[in-house]
Amino acid sequence: MKSPAAVRRILDALTLKYPDALCSLDYDKDYELLFSVRLSAQCTDARVNLVTPVLFERYPSLEDLAAADFDELCDIIHSCGFFRAKARDIIAASRMLLDEFGGKVPDTMEDLLRLPGVGRKSANLILGDVYAKPAVVADTHCIRIAGRLGLTDGTKDPVKVEKQLRAILPPEESNNFCHRMVLFGREVCSARKPNCGGCPLAEDCDYCRSAKEDVLESV
Repeated sequence: MKSPAAVRRILDALTLKYPDALCSLDYDKDYELLFSVRLSAQCTDARVNLVTPVLFERYPSLEDLAAADFDELCDIIHSCGFFRAKARDIIAASRMLLDEFGGKVPDTMEDLLRLPGVGRKSANLILGDVYAKPAVVADTHCIRIAGRLGLTDGTKDPVKVEKQLRAILPPEESNNFCHRMVLFGREVCSARKPNCGGCPLAEDCDYCRSAKEDVLESV
């Protein structure tokens, strides 16, 4: 695991590269982010951002979403994949938000996890972005890059990654760190071919160090 000094260097380098750590999903209301995250499962954020303007224009309120026609909703979100399950969750969650939470997205992990289609990743994103609470969004980028860097023990279990990162990240920086992981994963440290040669984190990265050692041993 990394020393506090190494963690600090990684955080500073990511902040320098991505000063504006923003969620890549577009939204105006708390529930819009909640449902955008649900739509993003097995789908790109770019695709979701094309679908949600149509979705929220057709259903401009929670009441409208709660009363949405299932087949019509499926047609709107069809291109996001798994559209039937996502449509069911959006309608059911809208009704629960109205019936049990006064039309507001709840601000605790326990309550968020009660909503249909919401797991820890989605709940952490809401807690961090909507309520500015310390949160670790263990998505695929975060899991992959944290393991390569040596910030975690390499586990692919999202709950374990979340726990290990919470132990080393400053709480006030954890949410922004995860947003930067997404940007960094898309631009530099991709799943198939990480650009170690152009990586600002290379000196503190276990994966880069191991790759260099392999090259030297083969010479």
